[in-house]
Amino acid sequence: MRAQLARVDAVLIQAVIAAALSFAHLHDIAMAAGQDGWKAWAYPVSVDLLLVAAWRRLQSGEAKAAGWCWFVIALAASLGANVATAGLLDLGDVPAWLRILVAGWPAVAFLGGTLLAHSAPTTANPDAEPGEDIDGQEDEPEPLPPEELPTRPAVIESPPERPAMPVPAALVEHARKVAAEHHTRTGTPIDTPTLRARLGVPAPMAEAIATHL
Repeated sequence: MRAQLARVDAVLIQAVIAAALSFAHLHDIAMAAGQDGWKAWAYPVSVDLLLVAAWRRLQSGEAKAAGWCWFVIALAASLGANVATAGLLDLGDVPAWLRILVAGWPAVAFLGGTLLAHSAPTTANPDAEPGEDIDGQEDEPEPLPPEELPTRPAVIESPPERPAMPVPAALVEHARKVAAEHHTRTGTPIDTPTLRARLGVPAPMAEAIATHL
């Protein structure tokens, strides 16, 4: 239990560190693109919320294509900020295309969050039992035409039992010794094919002997 708690604590610490670094990188990109004040702090929040909404859609098992699409978009925004602030981009001279992306991101995040959080409700009722409508009323079975009424199956008589084959008492006693020796050696009762092979008798005779054991 203590090892499991330590593993969970390590995962949580790693998640906090990664989230803080990604949050700071997105904030720096927004600041460099001309979004100052509270607006620079709102950009990382919108990216993280879109990631969470996409992950929840993937976990629900519905519309996985839309979930993966918006998850990749939010992940690209987060990774792009991390890479751009690693020295590959001059934050003092941000290109125009990046300013356009940063300015248009709120609309993209709002569209993705709306599509992920407010999907069209399904018309079928998953809790309805078979033969029950969505309103909770049971469907009345339609009467079958006379020619389609189920007919009572004919009674199949079982074949008469075969008379038991007479087995000599000496052979039964010998079979008991063989079965006991097999059980002592293997720990399991002897089966009919093994008994037949040990005694060298036909299959019907082996079955008759097995009934006496």
